[in-house]
Amino acid sequence: MTERPELVATYRIQLTPDFGFDAAAQLLPELADLAISHLYLSPIGAAVEGSTHGYDWVPPPRVATVLGGLDGLRALRRAATEHGLGVIIDIVPNHTGVADPRQNPWFTDLLRYGSASQYAQWFDVDFSSDNGSDGKIALPVLAEDGDLAPLVVEDGHLRYYEHVFPLAPGTATPGTPVEVHDRQHYRLVPWNSGLIGYRRFFTVNELAGLRQEDSEVYAATHGWLRDLVAEDLIDGVRVDHPDGLWDPMTYLRRLRTDLGDDRFIFIEKILAPDEEVDPTLPVQGTTGYEQLRIIDAVFAAPSGVIELGETHERLTGFEGNAEWLHKAERSTKLRVLQDSFPTEHRRLVRAITHSDPSADLDLVAEASAELIADLGVYRADYPSLRSRLVDVAAAIGDRTPRLVPALSLIVRATATPGAASSRLAQTCGAVTAKSVEDSLFYRTARLVSAQEVGGDPANPSLSRRQFHDANTLRAATWPRAMTAASTHDTKRGEDVRTRILLLTQVPERWSILVRRIWSMSPPPDDLTGYFLLQNIFGVWPVDRPVDDTLRDRIKEYARKAAREAGLRTTWTAVDEEFETALDTWIDTITTGEAATAITGLVTATANSWHQEVLAHKAITLLGPGFGDIYQGTQWWDDSLVDPDNRRRVDYTQPTDHPKRALIRDALRTRAEHAAAFGPGGTYEQLIADGPAADHVIAFGRGTADGPRVLLVTARFTHSLTATGQSHTTIRLPAGRWRDVRNGALHEGTPTLAALRADGPVAILVPLAD
Repeated sequence: MTERPELVATYRIQLTPDFGFDAAAQLLPELADLAISHLYLSPIGAAVEGSTHGYDWVPPPRVATVLGGLDGLRALRRAATEHGLGVIIDIVPNHTGVADPRQNPWFTDLLRYGSASQYAQWFDVDFSSDNGSDGKIALPVLAEDGDLAPLVVEDGHLRYYEHVFPLAPGTATPGTPVEVHDRQHYRLVPWNSGLIGYRRFFTVNELAGLRQEDSEVYAATHGWLRDLVAEDLIDGVRVDHPDGLWDPMTYLRRLRTDLGDDRFIFIEKILAPDEEVDPTLPVQGTTGYEQLRIIDAVFAAPSGVIELGETHERLTGFEGNAEWLHKAERSTKLRVLQDSFPTEHRRLVRAITHSDPSADLDLVAEASAELIADLGVYRADYPSLRSRLVDVAAAIGDRTPRLVPALSLIVRATATPGAASSRLAQTCGAVTAKSVEDSLFYRTARLVSAQEVGGDPANPSLSRRQFHDANTLRAATWPRAMTAASTHDTKRGEDVRTRILLLTQVPERWSILVRRIWSMSPPPDDLTGYFLLQNIFGVWPVDRPVDDTLRDRIKEYARKAAREAGLRTTWTAVDEEFETALDTWIDTITTGEAATAITGLVTATANSWHQEVLAHKAITLLGPGFGDIYQGTQWWDDSLVDPDNRRRVDYTQPTDHPKRALIRDALRTRAEHAAAFGPGGTYEQLIADGPAADHVIAFGRGTADGPRVLLVTARFTHSLTATGQSHTTIRLPAGRWRDVRNGALHEGTPTLAALRADGPVAILVPLAD
């Protein structure tokens, strides 16, 4: 068995045709200096031409030539090994790119031969006669009126504007293009018809779901991965969206067999605040959005959250609190299920009633919709969540007795693995993602930093006790799970969220600023404007005016956010007048008197922002699990949602940057005390006493022999006074402790002021070290 680097931290790199394996190799000296243990690469497979992310890979599975091909990966592996780094890659088992069928031979064959295709069972296709398209594969690409007149037959393909589809053998002639279309195994339908012939990734028609539960499909899509393992080119994988699969548990067990016990598996799983990872999964853990939520929440001042709710209610007419969010989530899920997933819902109802043809289809449809709206998790077919499904069904039955027979049928039908259980889980996950992260989180704005992947805006703050309890549990159960801070999917980067979180410390000043801006330059919509203003505050420069580049980025973000919200403009019904008004408003508030007012609050909170950015990062790297550092975030980062967070990184930034220096100190310390952070490692809260005790975040990491690394930092720093720090002490474990950042020695009960004398973060190790 190859000896692999111990997990210390990963560094996520977004590979593109312009930034491939050779470019990644150039970063290795920098990453080694930071004490990063593993490169963490975005998907490396061949993807649709022009792809900038790789999640739209196309068969046959292989390492992408545009990234450097297999030889390029081999060279990167050798170079990484020379620098002491491992390699982890992102894999995408749930779907494949089908935007252009000509680039996907499996999908082309499916469209050409229909149910007779050798790949017909590889995709999750609905060939039933009641699928809404007479058993043909519905492709929603037509205009709303369904007019087929633009169709042409050309070069053996059927063309509809930019869309190109294969023809079944012998069907190109005779007749008109419409008659040729009618002879195909697929049917082009209006984009808004509610019909689609195959399972997708959420609502992305260009990503078709694959049936990994079929052993032939698994073998065909994982043979290249087995080859990489056989050649020892990777140390582990991140599995993209396993909750989209028919049976994630069986898939992950099969994957573990292929990878062996000495390689890592991390799953991209979004957990509800009251949900735990199923303990039977053969993985190291998740990619860490749940830990992102916990770390952010301990920096949200609860009293400030209440006051921000009042400001939100004054502007929008609703508070955006837990009660409102619960109701809004339910209604949004019911709407999204009806509008965006009618095909999936029909297939679900069909699966549930398969064992009872006499069942009332309408009642089953209503009952399953209510269940999806109330479950509160992506999928409830994991063994540890079965009781949740049963309890929620019972609660719905108590509320709506006429649904009890249908609910009972659903509970029975999903009691064992099969079509009903899997389709409910797949549909629930897709509806949850589109309803919450991609809709509801753009429709409220009490505290937008909490409106994040895996976030909990209903309860955006945690006490220190809750924070430490969660960390104690994670250290004991998932010590090798990843901790996210910024990712390619986060709605805003870590430093932007930290800036926004500061608003909970200065809610009065924020309210004054909002009133002033609304009086000077009211936005075209109060909710949209208030949502955007928090994000604008989050990315506002500390040391320079907003320039045209940042202003254009804000406008692009505003356009995406407004369309995702779907209240005044949408992706499919663009309100150009409203979007132009948003652009004008952004121009106005990023210049002149409004900009001066925003700069004033940014300047007033800049010192606290710098302190808490570093505190966030230290906790991420030294807390339970291990930290993932997203590309470029070793420096201050002002990224918003993709594609903004996939901009090319300037790696020429200073090496003496305070955030970079902290990362290096934290990771080097962690690497020197690896046993304290792995399986068997301990986590212990350090006790603070004094007037500023509630500001203190302090804990120790160690082994059965005692603590080996201590972290002391602070929250709510805007109100943390010198007097409060001087009269607040932290009880250290026995012995003398050395701060690795400045060499200072401490023992007993030093004051918070002494521990933070040279900076916001103290990292202590026993003096003997």
